[in-house]
Amino acid sequence: MRLDKYLKVSRLIKRRTVANEACDNGRVMMNGKPARASAEVKPGDVIAISFGDKETKVEVLAVQETVRKEAAGELFRYL
Repeated sequence: MRLDKYLKVSRLIKRRTVANEACDNGRVMMNGKPARASAEVKPGDVIAISFGDKETKVEVLAVQETVRKEAAGELFRYL
């Protein structure tokens, strides 16, 4: 699954276009490297997102095309 879509489905970022712009601006790192929106996400990847002066770091546990709002938190684990 594409990184921008994963960020939206997991609800780490609210909209896919916002996720796309964050990747283009270099605010999203995957496994320690700047990530493009088209990067493939797989379980075990570590994603770091910079929101201003705050950074959120998560580990991907599962990749699903669609998920209910209540189950979105099960797709990743905060580090």
